[in-house]
Amino acid sequence: MRPRLRHNRTGRASVLLIAGIAAALVLIAAPAGAQDADSRDDLVVLTGSLVVAEGETVGSAVIFDGPATVDGTVRESLVVFNGPVVVSGTVEQDVVVFNGSVVVRSGATIEGNLVTVESPTVEDGATIGGEQRRVGAEFDWATFGFASRFAWWVGYSISTLLLGLFLLALAPGLDRAIHDAGRSQTGAAIGFGAVAFFLLPVVAVLLVAIVVAIPLGLFLLLALALLYTIGYVAGAHVLGRRLVAWPRSRFVAFLAGWGILRLLALIPVIGGLVWIVAAIFGLGVLWVAMRRSPTAPATPETPAAPPMPASTS
Repeated sequence: MRPRLRHNRTGRASVLLIAGIAAALVLIAAPAGAQDADSRDDLVVLTGSLVVAEGETVGSAVIFDGPATVDGTVRESLVVFNGPVVVSGTVEQDVVVFNGSVVVRSGATIEGNLVTVESPTVEDGATIGGEQRRVGAEFDWATFGFASRFAWWVGYSISTLLLGLFLLALAPGLDRAIHDAGRSQTGAAIGFGAVAFFLLPVVAVLLVAIVVAIPLGLFLLLALALLYTIGYVAGAHVLGRRLVAWPRSRFVAFLAGWGILRLLALIPVIGGLVWIVAAIFGLGVLWVAMRRSPTAPATPETPAAPPMPASTS
């Protein structure tokens, strides 16, 4: 019983380590965002009004909710997530407005592109150095041919291969932990994985809708690709362990499952469905493995007292 307890603890610790790595990677972006927000050259507003007065110069200007007025100079880009925009001064790079009306006054200068959802009002005498584009314009899939799709397949294959090998080398106990979870609690893994896969984007969107939680929602949206890829890698390993029985090499098992999934990824439509299934199952297996309680150790038996030597008379 004691060796099994030690193994279970190792597996649980490995899963927790992987979860910690994912959380750390998610939070890496936070200090960078905070540094930009605190910079004296940049102007970042969560909610309210963004105003660059005449004669004032800032670096970049970003507002998440509220009107933006530029009468001075923005040396970099102006980005508005929700709110009307009036530009009377100079923006030396792009103006990007995800939602809201845009008016470019006569005499204003935008040296980059003007990217909007609604049709902007550009008065005579205004200067647009770049192009006027629409946010979410139809993507030209004709330019995204087989060569580009194959290049993406190669890049994602190499990325998942390196990630899987790295995780298995860093946390050897992860091998048995996710194998046991996938074999003994398959239904629970599928359920937890589906909840995580479909609920996390909803939570991220809701956080973005709450103005004060927009940064957290954006960080979560950016982290979803990493979390789904970790789940995909875990799903590949579980598949490989069905073919390469434990205790054979964990790396051989992962390569077997990874190779099958990457070959299926070459098939249109089927490859996408397989990716979703593998990511869901992998996320669920990691969650179940992390929640598994280590087996309680057996109560050690008290050794029997040695027999008393016969007395001699």
